[in-house]
Amino acid sequence: MAAIASVGVPALRTGAVLTASSRGPVARAGVGSRQRVSIPVQRLVKPFVTGRRAPGFGVRAGAVAYDDLTPSGLHGKAMQFPSKDDFPTRAEVLSNVPEECFVKDTAKSLMYAAISTAITVGCGVLAYLFIPMQLSFWPVWLAYAAVTGTVATGCWVIAHECGHNAFSDNRLIQDSVGYVLHSLLLVPYFSWQRSHAVHHSRTNHLTEGETHVPYVKGETKGTMNLNVKDSIGEGPFAIVQLFAHLVFGWPAYLLTGATGGSARGITNHFLPNVNTGPMELFPGSWKAKVWKSDVGVAAVVAALAFWVSQTSFATVFALYFGPYMFVNVWLVLYTWLQHTDTDVPHLASSEWSYIKGAFLTIDRPYGAVFDFLHHRIGSTHVAHHVDCTIPHYHAVQATEALKNTYPDLYLYDPTPIAEAAWRVAAKCVAVEPRGEGKDTVWVFTDKKEPRVAPA
Repeated sequence: MAAIASVGVPALRTGAVLTASSRGPVARAGVGSRQRVSIPVQRLVKPFVTGRRAPGFGVRAGAVAYDDLTPSGLHGKAMQFPSKDDFPTRAEVLSNVPEECFVKDTAKSLMYAAISTAITVGCGVLAYLFIPMQLSFWPVWLAYAAVTGTVATGCWVIAHECGHNAFSDNRLIQDSVGYVLHSLLLVPYFSWQRSHAVHHSRTNHLTEGETHVPYVKGETKGTMNLNVKDSIGEGPFAIVQLFAHLVFGWPAYLLTGATGGSARGITNHFLPNVNTGPMELFPGSWKAKVWKSDVGVAAVVAALAFWVSQTSFATVFALYFGPYMFVNVWLVLYTWLQHTDTDVPHLASSEWSYIKGAFLTIDRPYGAVFDFLHHRIGSTHVAHHVDCTIPHYHAVQATEALKNTYPDLYLYDPTPIAEAAWRVAAKCVAVEPRGEGKDTVWVFTDKKEPRVAPA
């Protein structure tokens, strides 16, 4: 079975994400950093003309063969990306994003946090008042869990924005909101802030990525995955994959680092010293922050236990844990589909770069309702990976800038979400190498047999 949820910038190993912008000599300090780091970044003349390639840059069609891959709605676009040496630099990309996209409005951020929280609490109050706590009403409670969990995912996204330093310039307000919201959803705030910063710093890296890192064909887990798929058939395999990822994926990631890269091995977001790989997930002072995160989660668990003692386990399960499970489904679905598809490669260290990994992120069509409730986390995610400090209410503008300036690099798959999820679950079984030298990429396959390269 596939994993449930699976270097070049030294500062990132201590939790700092440095983003060079066109706004002057001071770079923004990103997720996990409590200081601003000054680096000289000159304002760049835009090297791209909107909607057209700049001279000397472009997609090298046919660099890696992909005609035999199951097509996604991207039609092999990511397989035609140039080598990292021919990619624009991160500073060049950021210079083409309007400066106002990086401006944080604390009042506006608090408003969105209040909206998501109010709708979530409102759903809970209405259910408590009007849905009988009887077994015969389980279909109604299931519907409540799906609706309220979907709404509460907006609270999760707001806390995620706090962790990225995209909520407010006031760090106390930002961390307070993020800590409370994530703790209420049993997420250790600072622990996840650090691991998610690593995810951003190594997007689609074959070994150092963090979440949804693929198994490799020929290695133990990759071979096992391919054997299971071959034994039970594609349909049952896809069902198992979807169930395992969406139901168990999030707790498995928090407790064991499931689908994290091999560089860190088994990890635990509550016990910072659990780390079986050569690279630490929580180095130095991050260990103390993990313990601080545990306090918030423990307080919520204690409150839930008290609630059970005053009512019943059925009441707490129906009102809290049902929606909680649907929140987990949403966040795993988003992350899985943002970085995985049949023709979207992963990269080894020799070919990986921050900006190339960022552009291997996929935007998808979630529709107006989910975009509103979830603050466009799935439809503007490329911009989010280019610079995670862009507030969500500026993400559409930033996305349009990237789409127009880098049409050959921006990935948008119009495939309906249910269809895309089925394709990814059925076909993205393990990765194998394609290409040679600097053109080598690691691409998903669902076939046990050795691939025969075209003559």
